[in-house]
Amino acid sequence: MSKYYIPLKTKGLYSPDNKEPFKLSRSKIDLFLECARCFYLDRRLGVGRPPSFPFTLNSAVDKLLKKEFDIHRTAGNPHPLMAAYGLDAIPFAHEDLDAWRDSLGGGIRYYDKASNFLFYGGVDDVWQSSNGDLIIVDYKSTAKDGEVSLDADWQISYKRQMEVYQWLFRKNGFSVASTGFFVYCNGETDKEAFDAKLEFTIKIIPYKGDDSWISDALLAAKKCLDTDSVPKASRECNYCNFRHAANEVEKSVSASTVSAPKKNSPRSLF
Repeated sequence: MSKYYIPLKTKGLYSPDNKEPFKLSRSKIDLFLECARCFYLDRRLGVGRPPSFPFTLNSAVDKLLKKEFDIHRTAGNPHPLMAAYGLDAIPFAHEDLDAWRDSLGGGIRYYDKASNFLFYGGVDDVWQSSNGDLIIVDYKSTAKDGEVSLDADWQISYKRQMEVYQWLFRKNGFSVASTGFFVYCNGETDKEAFDAKLEFTIKIIPYKGDDSWISDALLAAKKCLDTDSVPKASRECNYCNFRHAANEVEKSVSASTVSAPKKNSPRSLF
C-alpha cells in the first residue's frame, strides 16, 4: 500500500444512472451530516478527505476488550463490569457476531429501499438483557484528566454511531433496547512511573438512543448525491475552510512567482 495520499478514486463511486444498490457506510452518513460538500466530493466525485493517522493504541484496547468479553460470552455469564454496574445482562452469543464486527467486510447491513442504499456498519459488541432485548455496546478509549463523559459537542458522532447500530439491528429483526452503553477506558497519567504498562479506569456510560432521524438522513444523502451541483462549503468544516483559504491565496499569487516542481519530486501534486 502506498504511503502517499491518493486523492482521486474511481471505484465505488455513486452514479445517479446506476440502479444497483449503493453501499453506504455508517461513517459516510456521519460525514454527510457533518459536511454535505465533503460527502459529495467523496462519494460522487472520488475526492476523499486526507486520512487521519491510525489510532493503533485505541485499536489495541478494542481488541483486548473484545477478547475479554468473549471469554464470558463463551461461558454464558456476565462480565464483572456488568455486575459492578448492576446490569442484568450477558454478552450476546450469535454465529454472525464476527461478521457484524467486521466493518471492512460489511458489518451488519440493511437494504433501505427508499434510498436504494445498502447501509452498513461494524459494531463493537452486543449484550443481551434477561428479557431478551439486545443492548448495543461501543468501546471508547482516551487519556484525559477527570471523568469521561458524552457531553462534548464533537461527541454527537458517538451518539449517532450508537443510534445507527440500534437501527440496523432493529431492521434485521432484533428487539433492541433503547439504552445502549459505552465502555469508556481512560488511561491513567497520574502514576509515579510508566513501568512498561498503561493502566485504565473503565466506566460504563448509558445512552438512550433515538434512531428516528436515520431514514430521513438517508433520503437527504441520496438527494445530495443525485444532484449535479457540488454543495456549498460549510463554515463549520475545517476542510472546506482550508480548501477555500488555499484557493484564494493561490489565485492571488502571480503565476510567474511560483517555482516549477523538481523533476524528481515524489508524486508532486503541484
